[in-house]
Amino acid sequence: MKKPFEELFSNTATKLQASIIRELLKLTQKPEVISFAGGLPNPDAFPVQQIHEICPDIINNSNALQYGTTEGVVELREALKKRMAEKNVKCELENIQISSGSQQALDILGRILLNPDDIVLTTCPTYLGAIQAFGFQEPRYEVVEMDEHSVIVEDLEARLEEIHKRGDGERLKFFYVTPTFHNPAGVTIPEKRRKEIIELCNTYDVLIIEDDPYSELRYRGKDEPLLKSLDTEDRVVYISTFSKILVPGFRIAWMVGPTELVKKFVIAKQAVDLCTTPFTQYVAAEYLSRGYVNQHIKKIKEVYGRKMRIMLKSMEEYFPDGAQYAEPDGGMFVWVRLPENINTIDLFPKAIEQNVAYVVGTAFYPNGGGLNTMRLNFTHPSDEKVEEGIKRLGNVLHQELSE
Repeated sequence: MKKPFEELFSNTATKLQASIIRELLKLTQKPEVISFAGGLPNPDAFPVQQIHEICPDIINNSNALQYGTTEGVVELREALKKRMAEKNVKCELENIQISSGSQQALDILGRILLNPDDIVLTTCPTYLGAIQAFGFQEPRYEVVEMDEHSVIVEDLEARLEEIHKRGDGERLKFFYVTPTFHNPAGVTIPEKRRKEIIELCNTYDVLIIEDDPYSELRYRGKDEPLLKSLDTEDRVVYISTFSKILVPGFRIAWMVGPTELVKKFVIAKQAVDLCTTPFTQYVAAEYLSRGYVNQHIKKIKEVYGRKMRIMLKSMEEYFPDGAQYAEPDGGMFVWVRLPENINTIDLFPKAIEQNVAYVVGTAFYPNGGGLNTMRLNFTHPSDEKVEEGIKRLGNVLHQELSE
């Protein structure tokens, strides 16, 4: 008699649960629903013409159709070395690792750094994908509070001091943070705080994982330095991606880290997929070498910046006074906090009835909480749908607060 699968699953697989976001998003597939839920780039902003121009040249390169090295295509890593130098990050090819999307980078970092019950220090809230990636290793999460300028340095110091006082310093493996246009909160750490974070992590000997998908998408204000550019002790592991500045379907990201860590990452990646797709890596390398990337970033900043302004203006017009939200300077999201008595999970079906969707905020809290929060994406819907969707959501919120 065939065993039930429940008896075959590993202990880790048995503990896996379906993402509440994925389950809720099934309800958004109706064409009439205006969705602010996914963190999706707008397909109208994809550089289709440039990709169409590059691909015929790549198809004649047999290396692009063959297995590649686990570290990544040399031409792409060379181009990224130059691009990182423009951001005041000096690195060698041995420090640059290509991954199949930044999600794979997070997953493999979790595999090579975490044991069960190790400590991951992160912001509250934090990126859901990181919680999922690290969760396979069953760590404990310690959280640092944020304000309108992201990480509260005093709280970070208090958490580090507390962890070490109770004798858990060896179990604290890294501080995971998205410094620029945080997902989901949209806030950005100013330069002074970035320097203080580096100094604290130097003092307490803590590795930093800097997740940076959005810093190129700034629509107003001045750029802030990468944490990696302020790194004086080679303790910052930097991750970025082509998903927002080329196309997400290519699944190409890169990591810049200490040589010893990258070597271990390569061994772990060989067990996962051998190599990231060489063809798309060669396309990305040409995309960089022909100078298309900066032209394209300028274009998408105009498109996304306009959409952000439409969303913020519409929220000002249609949202009730009880809804609080920060106005980001870039990225892809607006984070909304409602009165404590509002549960956005319970509210979600009511929003779907009005053909509008969002992401419930509780999914971004590794230790629970955030039931009164939601994340809104402004990059994917059309300009008209951004305004109409916010109007619909505003009506839902007005009704809920009146009750």
